[in-house]
Formats: sequence, C-alpha cells, structure tokens
Amino acid sequence: MADERDRIGVAYDVKPHMYDPATNPELFDGVPARRVLAFLIDLVILAIPLILVWLFFFAIGIVTLGFGFGLFSLMPVITLIWAAYYYGTTLGGPQSATIGMRALDIQMRTWYGAPSYFVLAVVHAGLFWLTTSLLTPLILLVCFFNTRGRLLHDVLIGTVVINNPDRARPPRPVGPEPGIV
Repeated sequence: MADERDRIGVAYDVKPHMYDPATNPELFDGVPARRVLAFLIDLVILAIPLILVWLFFFAIGIVTLGFGFGLFSLMPVITLIWAAYYYGTTLGGPQSATIGMRALDIQMRTWYGAPSYFVLAVVHAGLFWLTTSLLTPLILLVCFFNTRGRLLHDVLIGTVVINNPDRARPPRPVGPEPGIV
C-alpha cells in the first residue's frame, strides 16, 4: 500500500516548531517590549536618509526656481527601495536582525529554526506595513494572545522573533564553582 506522499507525487517533510516557550522561556522573555524599541530605532535609521533626500530635492527646487520640485514625486519609490534594501540586508543578513534588533539582542528565525534571508525579510517588512495600515495598529495586540509573542505577519509567513543566544543563555551562578575549595 502506497503512502500519501506517493499518491500525490510530492514528497515533503513537515518540520516541527523549533522554539517552544514552555521548554525555553528565556528565548521569549521580554521580546515584545524590546521589539517595539527596536522598531523605533529602525524607524529613525530609515528616516534620516529620506529626510536628507527630501532636503536635497527641496534645495534643487529652490535653485531651479520651482522646476526641481517635481523630484518629490520620486519620494514614494525611493522610500520603498530604501526600506526593502534596509530590511533585506539587515534582517536577511547573517545575524537575522535589523540594527535596532541587534541593539536590543533579538533576532528573527523561521519557525523551524533557520536564519532569515533577503526575500523573507522584505516580505516580512512589507506584510508588517500592510497589516498595520489595513487593519490599524491594534492588530499588533495579537502578540499578547499567543505563547510565542508572534504578530500577525509573523504567523502568516512562519517566522518568530526570539532573544539572541547571548541574551537567552541562562545566567551563571556567582561565587566559586561547586566542588572547588
């Protein structure tokens, strides 16, 4: 008797969740609060170059007696490209964390433990902005109703934000090691 995979002609392995908050609570301790602070840091990092571009376009508009103000129509495209590049290279980089996330010792992983990659990072950021825009920022309250603290866009694409290994490592006891006098 053939098993189910042979009948449909597709072989696949369903991977279990790598991160369990019941067995590893240190991975999830304080993540939602630090995630908010990391977002604010990243927002500032994203905004600074865009403000400089805006000021440059404004100066060009003044110098060209108003003709350069048409460059402002490029700002939405520049913003999207810059945000995709920032999230893709940082969140999709070797540390699987944006600069703000690195500052606060958190990282993003797939639900089965793999590090993030460029396309996943860009889709993750895009889904975040899309869900918070369409469903109001109240959708961010989803993290308080699941044990892993995942947001809607995390659930949709199969990611989880955890403490990095240095932060999640259990603290060592203070004092002499047992058995050493």
